[in-house]
Amino acid sequence: MTEESTIAQDLLNIEAVFLNPHSPFTWASGMKSPIYCDNRITMSYPKVRKAIAHGLAKKIQENFPETEVIAGTATAGIPHAAWVAEILNLPMIYIRSKKKEHGKANQIEGKLEKGQKVVIIEDLISTGNSVLEACTAATNEGADVLGVAAIFTYELQSGQENFERSQVPLVTLTNYSTLIDTALTQSYISEDELHLLQAWKKDPDHWGST
Repeated sequence: MTEESTIAQDLLNIEAVFLNPHSPFTWASGMKSPIYCDNRITMSYPKVRKAIAHGLAKKIQENFPETEVIAGTATAGIPHAAWVAEILNLPMIYIRSKKKEHGKANQIEGKLEKGQKVVIIEDLISTGNSVLEACTAATNEGADVLGVAAIFTYELQSGQENFERSQVPLVTLTNYSTLIDTALTQSYISEDELHLLQAWKKDPDHWGST
């Protein structure tokens, strides 16, 4: 079993991911989706969170060896960033979605020096907008953002295009295609459900109306 498949199976086993093509979920954007992913659940499972932390650390070492600071997105990316920073023995910061409205009005918490090379950790990627905004915030503070590392990506075309447009590299531990293939292998879903899940990936904007 590949590392991608192992992480996918872990997410399924602890019910961090739900697949329900016959009764889709509604995202905050209004999009109908046959999948709901809540990687916050991983915090409660030491074996899984350790596998994720070591997997992310390995990805960062392989793809961004010059990394000087690990950043987490508030709030879901914070714990994973902390565990990865501990493994790599690097400083950690976290980035809010917007500046605080009191005190120093910080958007970035922790020590960040201008020019430092940063990798930002996110729990999952859909359109990528929120983590790319975090990248912009770090860049505005003088950081050299090397890329983003995430646990999971829905592999949405809009997300891929957003990362390409922003010229920000993205690495992930697992992805939607691997997850639904693993779900079929482990009998979480049937062949018919697999086809429905594949159809959503091809055309998510219109999937709920078909």
